[in-house]
Amino acid sequence: MAQAIARAAKSIKAEDVVILDVSKLADFCDYFVIASGNSLRQTASIAQAIQDGLEKVGIKSLSKVPRGDESGWIALDYVSVIAHSFYKPMREFYSLESLWSDAKKVRVVASKRK
Repeated sequence: MAQAIARAAKSIKAEDVVILDVSKLADFCDYFVIASGNSLRQTASIAQAIQDGLEKVGIKSLSKVPRGDESGWIALDYVSVIAHSFYKPMREFYSLESLWSDAKKVRVVASKRK
């Protein structure tokens, strides 16, 4: 699921997409997928693309992409995976990768071309 989330984010030009394995560090999920957008609109579009992509295969988030969100950080909860779509300055400010620096980075696998 983390790979599907990462691919959905990358499909609409999300930047610096990272998967962190937090399974040994947290008891609330196994992975974080973190992606950045260059604007608030792109940040919301990334989250929407993730949500839409997973819904197409029957996976629904416990949260929804909020309309008109201007926080610069949208989190989608898929129980075992939490997807984070950040506006770049907010990602730098909160620095999840530093906060969870003990987490193992997982390589994002490119989608297979047909």
